[in-house]
Amino acid sequence: MEISASLAAQSYARARPVTEPAPNGFTRAATDFAQTLAEGERTAAAAMTGGADPHALVQALASSQTAVETAVTVRDKVVEAYQEILRMPV
Repeated sequence: MEISASLAAQSYARARPVTEPAPNGFTRAATDFAQTLAEGERTAAAAMTGGADPHALVQALASSQTAVETAVTVRDKVVEAYQEILRMPV
């Protein structure tokens, strides 16, 4: 069986999407977190210039606060799990 360069290139192009990492829950959560904070910052800036009502500002701040608290809780759980692993006898 002879393999030509074009056949190899076509096979590689078809297989490439399979080898790329799929977005996982962590990537999606990090993106959502960043978007939530950016949206809160935009709303706060708009509220300072009179472009957003106070109700929208309060909602954006509450949303940002919830996102930060969630991120801190996840971080604390990861650190706790890491410390637990360190305490395991080998």
